[in-house]
Amino acid sequence: MRLVFMGTPDFAVPALRALHARGHDIAAVYSQPPRPAGRGKAVRPSPVHRAAQELGLDVRHPVSLRANQAEWDAFAALKADAAIVAAYGLILPPAMLTAPRLGCLNIHASLLPRWRGASPIQSAILAGDTQSGVTIMQMEAGLDTGPMLRADSVPITTATTATTLHDQLALMGAELVVHVLAEGATPVTQPEDGVTYAPRLTREDGRINWQDSATAIDRRIRALTPWPGTFTTLPDGTVIKIGAATPCATRHSALPGTILDDDLNIACGEGAIRLLALQRPGRGMMQADAFLRGQSLPPGLRLGEDTAHTHD
Repeated sequence: MRLVFMGTPDFAVPALRALHARGHDIAAVYSQPPRPAGRGKAVRPSPVHRAAQELGLDVRHPVSLRANQAEWDAFAALKADAAIVAAYGLILPPAMLTAPRLGCLNIHASLLPRWRGASPIQSAILAGDTQSGVTIMQMEAGLDTGPMLRADSVPITTATTATTLHDQLALMGAELVVHVLAEGATPVTQPEDGVTYAPRLTREDGRINWQDSATAIDRRIRALTPWPGTFTTLPDGTVIKIGAATPCATRHSALPGTILDDDLNIACGEGAIRLLALQRPGRGMMQADAFLRGQSLPPGLRLGEDTAHTHD
């Protein structure tokens, strides 16, 4: 088929590569414009942009598609059979949704209608869901509301992180969209029951509230690492990022946020959690024992009391 591919982050790259490998004619790849990234803030193309260049594909990166008639006309002129969209990051106007012969198909990282929206992978882990998956859907004007074409699921365990689930679903999405294009699919209207929305995340979502249960805090750390990342503060306001932790059986009667022992077991609103990897400002993420060689965190110190501190 003659396709247009539209995506930006790493999640979309396996689908682009799979479609190219299957011999589809990819007329153009749309991705977000190159932007400053990393400590040096050098301007970098997106992961999809880089992959498309490696494959020798034409890349377009309009800043906006809103009221952009010239871009709509250029898109229609590609005369694509379908557009495949995976975490592109721009809303497609009706003129673009209807331009390809078969419309636009979205690779969405949830089992719709659960977790429509921007952060389905993180939201599923945060909520304690026992499964996630990918839905291939026909796009329409609503937010992830279109008919479903195919879906598959994976379990979420107590070891699942946003990183591991992301990688699983990226590969699953690539396989599913290849199958849909090869075999076709009967559209199924999304049910009205079970609709939930996954909000756009901010850095503040990563602030640990030690009043929460150890189970909830564990989910937050697994869901929001590596981005936006989870963190707490020392009494002096120093931000400490948390890279990994595990609930533990330590019994306590301490206030939430209190360091219980030299093993970095922390009192929670219910239960306790052991911090396994931490990061000081300006340093890399370290295992707890290495971290403690350069930063004293004595038992009895209470984390997260500096609630007025703004994380940056």
